[in-house]
Amino acid sequence: MQRRQLAPLLLGSVALTSALWLGSAHAQAPAAAPAAAPAPASAPRVTLQTNLGTMVLELDPVRAPLTVQNFLRYVREGHYNGTVFHRVIPGFMIQGGGFTADMQQKPTRPPIALESRNGLSNLRGTVAMARTSVPDSATAQFFINTVDNPWLDQPRSPDGHGYAVFGRVVTGLDVLDRIRAVPTGRQGPHSNVPLQPVTILNATLEQ
Repeated sequence: MQRRQLAPLLLGSVALTSALWLGSAHAQAPAAAPAAAPAPASAPRVTLQTNLGTMVLELDPVRAPLTVQNFLRYVREGHYNGTVFHRVIPGFMIQGGGFTADMQQKPTRPPIALESRNGLSNLRGTVAMARTSVPDSATAQFFINTVDNPWLDQPRSPDGHGYAVFGRVVTGLDVLDRIRAVPTGRQGPHSNVPLQPVTILNATLEQ
């Protein structure tokens, strides 16, 4: 039951109502996935400086080339600076990259193709793209798994499409845990919003 209740919460807030059909979908039988390989030595790293500490993300352009390219474009353009982790669910994930502290949604580029069939699993500390019920709908919003969530993988997710993992936290898991523990509530139509904004002050690509 917990899986079915939480699955829609990964979606963009404006699409939450239309995506509730996920809650009644049946997860398909798991398929054997390729063993996860470490990212190459040249894997890009992005530093997320937040008001609760700093996390470093290592991205995997080999397994998720389109997703990494898209994410890095938003980083270089400064899109994530000043955005917040607007949805925090203990025992699940933290989601951000789309809203400012006053819960105004930022404009984005067109959506990208879903790269969920890449052998990367939604395990604790991994970074994946949020999307609506449409598979190829991810834009800028991402989430970080605070626990192992393999049921979000393709084809085990309720809709059978899964959520595309494209990186992992290599420094700052303590910061991730700090964020997941903040008190949350409702703000307008949005639920699970931190009562005090958890802000991405700066997102930078390490050189």
